[in-house]
Amino acid sequence: MQEYAKDLPPDHPIRVYLEENEYLRDLLFQLHPLNPEVEYQLAYNLFNQIAQVDVRYTRKENQFFPFLEKRGWFGPSQGMWRFHDENRKLIREARKKIEARDFHGLKEDLDLLIGELLRMTEVEEFRLFPTALQILLPEDWEAMKLGEGEIGWMHKKTKEEPPAASTIADLKLPDGVFPFSEGRMTIEQVNMLLQAMPFDLTYVDETDRVVFYNRGAERVFPRSAGVIGREVRFCHPPKSVDTVLKILEEFRAGRRDVADFWINYRGRVVHIRYFAVRDAGKNYRGVIEVTQDVTEIQKLTGEKRLLDWS
Repeated sequence: MQEYAKDLPPDHPIRVYLEENEYLRDLLFQLHPLNPEVEYQLAYNLFNQIAQVDVRYTRKENQFFPFLEKRGWFGPSQGMWRFHDENRKLIREARKKIEARDFHGLKEDLDLLIGELLRMTEVEEFRLFPTALQILLPEDWEAMKLGEGEIGWMHKKTKEEPPAASTIADLKLPDGVFPFSEGRMTIEQVNMLLQAMPFDLTYVDETDRVVFYNRGAERVFPRSAGVIGREVRFCHPPKSVDTVLKILEEFRAGRRDVADFWINYRGRVVHIRYFAVRDAGKNYRGVIEVTQDVTEIQKLTGEKRLLDWS
């Protein structure tokens, strides 16, 4: 354990990262002397454990870097993330050879990977972590811990439940900003977000009445303010009512959580999905209907990795 971390609480993010590094180094030192062709299964098992470093990188990118940015240090987000991706690429390339039992150059590829992963741990321990301890405030570390368990750790096998909304609400927020289970926004931001969503969203509460719909620019099916408070059975064509009521019955009984359909509508392919809404106690609190025009999505083939607005 690094000297700067010895007095930190056991659950402090820096101590957890350092413990994770010790775990990772142990795996790397076990893999390094192996000949993967001769000791294939052991090398493969160790490699799979090492590949879980992706979980660690994801946690850094989503839980660590944002707090550094908040305090004015953008270097890790702009530079270290790129090295994360380069190491991920090395892992993907090595995996292809291992799983295909292609041993030509595999030992060299693994040695390169080991060296780069070790180099990253050194940068973390001698630059990233000490600097973070200097610039981050106690409340930053406490907030950081709240979401780490959702992503997980490479040296722990279980994830933690998301932080309770009440825990997030305890964080000091500016006036007009409201806490949500996964963040905080103003009412204006919530409305803009819902309107910008590329699908139609309708929320029916546990009494089977419509309480919300988003007013997007191009809705698939029309909605107007008069629908608010209306019983959902009267919001659908007569031929669809029995199906809607069946979905509500199954959701309310807890037997189902999802139902979906796809139809041809005015020359477009429309995907209609229903999702049960339940509170923390698994009690039924209604249903959301998500309707999306998937005509263009159905046409997707291959990959598109470059921006092209032509």
